[in-house]
Amino acid sequence: MADYDVVLFGATGFTGGLTAEHLARSAPPGCRWALAGRNPGKLEALRTRLAETDDRLGDLPLLTADVTDEASLRAVAAAAKVVITTVGPYLEYGEPLVAACAAEGTDYVDLTGEPEFVDRMYVAYHAKAAETGARLVHCCGFDSIPHDLGAHYTVRQLPEGVPLQVDGYVRVGARPSGGTLLTAMTSFGRYPQMTRAARERAAAEPALAGRAVHTPAGTPHRAPGTGHWAVPLPSIDPQIVGHSARASERYGPDFRYRHFAAFAHLPSVAAGAVGMGALLAASQVPPARRALSRLLAPGQGPSPERRAQSWFSVRFEGTGGGEHVTTEVSGGDPGYDETAKMLGESALCLAFDELPETAGQVTTATAMGDALIGRLTRAGMTFRTL
Repeated sequence: MADYDVVLFGATGFTGGLTAEHLARSAPPGCRWALAGRNPGKLEALRTRLAETDDRLGDLPLLTADVTDEASLRAVAAAAKVVITTVGPYLEYGEPLVAACAAEGTDYVDLTGEPEFVDRMYVAYHAKAAETGARLVHCCGFDSIPHDLGAHYTVRQLPEGVPLQVDGYVRVGARPSGGTLLTAMTSFGRYPQMTRAARERAAAEPALAGRAVHTPAGTPHRAPGTGHWAVPLPSIDPQIVGHSARASERYGPDFRYRHFAAFAHLPSVAAGAVGMGALLAASQVPPARRALSRLLAPGQGPSPERRAQSWFSVRFEGTGGGEHVTTEVSGGDPGYDETAKMLGESALCLAFDELPETAGQVTTATAMGDALIGRLTRAGMTFRTL
């Protein structure tokens, strides 16, 4: 039996601290959880801060571990049922902990949005995790839970056994986090490596028998129902939805998902295109990429007041079998507060809920599905049919 139900690695970073606060509020009675990181002094300071709101947390266990020390990561994985990690960029720092969890049969969750990392981890560790029973669940923050679970929720409102089409329209009222921008810039700057990793994964995955899954980019258009301007959104989210669809026949014999950013006003589209173009251009120039990496390095995030004013909404239009459904997933600050909530609830779901039997690299919809939707709904997010 593991010593801890949940271990939070990278607890002393900004998002790690928010995740620790969420666990302090939401972990059920009797949950055995611990904080882990490389700096014992910072761990002590975080524990002291948590104990100010609940003195029982003054005895919260602290584990010292570092991504450069494989033995320390193996010890953390061996001691836990589920490990959460907020230590990114994951391409640089993530693999040793994935390897440790796969070897120990320990469930793993992160908040990466890096397609190359997810594909490389599948090729390297999916088979080992399937053998040991570990569930490796990437993208448990705003990338990609609202989109993955939203598509799952939408599909369940549509007929079974017929071709299905789902389009997601993302609106955000918040500044993107430094980590999100850094992920985008890293992906743009590593396009050949990202493409090669995707090909290697495709070659390693079993072929679908009698079914098809498509995630085309789509084209700019006016979104149905709202009239918003919709432009293709180049994120990891369609990839994750596609993996969920591959894993479940409930998505039908021929499933298509497209992913868009939605804007109420045309000038916002132009501004977004200019900003994305500038980021893409900078990512191709090594000195500019290094400078932006330092500037965007995850650290201190926005104030509680600013986060309280932030929001997100993802509207889904689903069709199939002659039926149409419109659904929505929405919540508060996407980059920090809701990401910490989604990450923490994913770990608690894996640790405590009755779930389908899965192992290896799996998505949130595949591993947790309705159980995680229920948890997030109780935690304040909204899943609804319009």
